[in-house]
Amino acid sequence: MFTVTEIETAHGRLQYRTEKLTGIRCRISPERIKRGIEMEPSYPQNREGCPFCPENILQETPPFRDGNRICIGESVTFPNLYPYAERHTVTVITREHSPADFSLRHLTDALKAQTESLADYRGYHSINWNYLPSAGASLLHPHFQGLADKTPSRLPGCYIHASQKYLEEKGRRYSDDFCERERQSGRFLFGDEITWVANPVPLGEREVRGILPVSSLDEAGPFIGVLAEGLLRIIHLYRDLGTFSFNFSLFFAKPGIKPGYRAFCSVISRINPNPASISDTAFMERLHHEPVIMTLPEDLAAAYGDI
Repeated sequence: MFTVTEIETAHGRLQYRTEKLTGIRCRISPERIKRGIEMEPSYPQNREGCPFCPENILQETPPFRDGNRICIGESVTFPNLYPYAERHTVTVITREHSPADFSLRHLTDALKAQTESLADYRGYHSINWNYLPSAGASLLHPHFQGLADKTPSRLPGCYIHASQKYLEEKGRRYSDDFCERERQSGRFLFGDEITWVANPVPLGEREVRGILPVSSLDEAGPFIGVLAEGLLRIIHLYRDLGTFSFNFSLFFAKPGIKPGYRAFCSVISRINPNPASISDTAFMERLHHEPVIMTLPEDLAAAYGDI
């Protein structure tokens, strides 16, 4: 389901990987990890003035049109003041400004709140998380962001279109074939209802892909707890490997449509916040749209098995 071209350079091997379904490409250069740019996380702990802390949140954030916010457990959900989607909501996950860890209840409640905040918009939905400043978080206090639009963003749109074509040509869902093959590969991590794998053509460093057994947001309710549990396991894997910052996105098709597509989530680790503002995203990622990865997916899966 993907191709690998490997070459030997003067300083080690380099792989070019291409996903056959979508044409998505990446480069994997394990030697680059020797640069030593990853370091212990460094970020401000001061919570003074944080709009998401309990003493400020009701004054600093807007309610929905009915005058209410969605409150489930510790989570609080409200519209984004600076939206970049037709529906854009924010869910503050915990009362703690910078929690040492997340509980299963934290993530389950926050994901439930996100789905509730998007449910009445009949479009394409996603649930997203930038954790820590080096992953793009403008506020340290952990929070999900929910997006909904009439058309899907580029990545899920690519999979929705290609998966439907695959179903029409082969009579099978691509996601079913993908999960079946990956379970026999050296990249499978865990999961029954949701299949979690080290993605063979990663979009970012240490990408883990979770394939859900549903297509749209309105079908996701029974799997929120399982999803939260899997996400928590990936967060702990990253921390065991020394990285704390990450991005997470969960992509749904439009409700009412039964395409060959299955909803999936992607988690990628990011460089720890650091005083030098060193980034793991540069011209290859932002302009070429072809990420340079340091960790082989097979090595990530082996690391999960060793922990």
